[in-house]
This record gives sequence, C-alpha cells and structure tokens, in this order.
Amino acid sequence: MAEANTHFAHAVIKGVDSQPRKAGVVASLVRDRYVADAVVILEHTQRRAARVVRKAIESAAANLMNNSGVSIDPKTVRIARISVTAGTRMRRYVPASRGRALPYEKISSNIFVEVAGEEKIKKTAAKAEDTKKEDK
Repeated sequence: MAEANTHFAHAVIKGVDSQPRKAGVVASLVRDRYVADAVVILEHTQRRAARVVRKAIESAAANLMNNSGVSIDPKTVRIARISVTAGTRMRRYVPASRGRALPYEKISSNIFVEVAGEEKIKKTAAKAEDTKKEDK
C-alpha cells in the first residue's frame, strides 16, 4: 500500500491590534488540533483575538489546499505550529493636566500558523482491475 505524503503550508498575519499575551491565550486553545475542530472552537470563543486567529488558520488551510499542487484530504488537515509574537509598537501621547503629554504605546501582534495535511491516496489501475475480477 502506498504511504501518504505530508504537505505543509503557512500563513502570517502581521500588525494585529491585540496584545501578544491576549492573542497567545486564544492560540493555545487550538494548538495541535485539526483545522475543522479549531474553527468551531474559535467561533464560540468570546475573545476579540479569536476572529483574527481563525482567519489565519483558515488562510493557511486554503494555502495548503490550493497551492500544494496535489490533492489534499481535508479531514487530515491539522495545525502543525501556531505562534504569536510581538509586533511593532506605535508610540503615542495622551494629553495630561498642566499642558503635559504622557507617552503610551499601542502594542500589536504577529500571528504565524503552519498547517499539515496528508495527500489523498489514489487507487492504482492494478487495484481497480483486481476489484473487477473479484466482481465476476
């Protein structure tokens, strides 16, 4: 029997308006799960970062299905790696009393998702002929 090959694809979303600590909590909910299960979990998660993480996972899965060049079995697509890192920080100022300006930073995140899926096993011509002989 032919062994199925594993193919990988990834997606990156940069500059998400969420702190890495908060987005990391959402990412840990779906780490090492199948994509179908992860999407259902994130649709029912009441955190703002869940929507962006779900979009990143769906994008990586679409990249795997469309860009791998082979037929991938959708049931085998799983999250191989997911990480949330700190993005750029925008420095801003808020007005304060007596004409002062107090600094603060708008923190962003970068989300990286890598998915893996198995190639669909195609029936060979020999197997098809064997099944026809057995039917007769």
